[in-house]
Amino acid sequence: MRRCLECGHWGPAGAPECERCARFVDEIVESGWRESVAQEFGTLTALDERDIAEMVIDEPNRHLWRVVDAAYDRLICAECGNALSRGPAGCAACNLANGFRYVAVEIDRPGVPPGNEHALRVNVSVVRRPSRISWREVLERRLLLPYLLDGHLPTTRQAQAFRALHNEGGTAEDLAKHLNSLWDDAAP
Repeated sequence: MRRCLECGHWGPAGAPECERCARFVDEIVESGWRESVAQEFGTLTALDERDIAEMVIDEPNRHLWRVVDAAYDRLICAECGNALSRGPAGCAACNLANGFRYVAVEIDRPGVPPGNEHALRVNVSVVRRPSRISWREVLERRLLLPYLLDGHLPTTRQAQAFRALHNEGGTAEDLAKHLNSLWDDAAP
């Protein structure tokens, strides 16, 4: 883990407010898209990418979650004009697309505990769509991202303690200190 030079959080925990951290979170998705598209189709134009994105969202259950999320980013919602699935909470088309994203395939990265990729996916989704979620949950999810990316996964007990601290009014600094202590204790 490295500190963000713009916001001082462990990268990318400053997202969505910190532009650098937000770009980092988007890159988690985009790197999956680039790898998949290059592997299957080679070099493409933006028009080709749109066609592939439409194919991907027609069968999201056949593609990795990063590919599905990136496909939605390449399509515009006819109802609200935002990237499909990233519109305001009241947009029915974006709500529907956001729900379909969760049928995509999750495969844990090598060397991480089972379930890490699911946790990473959920946290990335929340941080990339903050207008749909309470600020408290966005805060929790963004602070967890560096640890998930580093290959950690909180136990149920750790996650409950983290949530309890937040519910008791813990600040972002309190939560970050709590997370640091969890993983310091788990270090070999």
